[in-house]
Amino acid sequence: MTNLSLLAGAALTAVAALLHVGCIVFGASWYRFFGAGEHMARMAEAGRLAPALITAGIATVLMAWSLYALSGAGVIARLPLVRTALCAITAVYLLRGVAGFVLAAVAPGERSVAFWCWSSAICLGLGALYLLGTRQAWSQLSAGAT
Repeated sequence: MTNLSLLAGAALTAVAALLHVGCIVFGASWYRFFGAGEHMARMAEAGRLAPALITAGIATVLMAWSLYALSGAGVIARLPLVRTALCAITAVYLLRGVAGFVLAAVAPGERSVAFWCWSSAICLGLGALYLLGTRQAWSQLSAGAT
């Protein structure tokens, strides 16, 4: 049976990674549009390396997460610690989703409340996909194959 939840999670996570790469390529206007904050946008405008390095790190992590979802779905070869990784990825997405709503209410900082709410809803949605997909694949991701 095809694991549509992990496939959707992988695809959407890969899109998020590519959008982060777009921020590096297209610069300050993309950082502003996607809510990275004025500080990051100004650093990008000034040609500082930090925004690109931070964003490349995030994109790399997101691509790894996408690969783990594909591995858990059986689309690519089994990656090391796939069950553990899928549980951790699920937890990070869900915790980030909840934490973002709290930050929106308490201390949004230089990011808008709308940014925190949208990004948190996206993270909760992705977390739900990874949770459902991991649960569906759990028996195939036996303890000996983590």
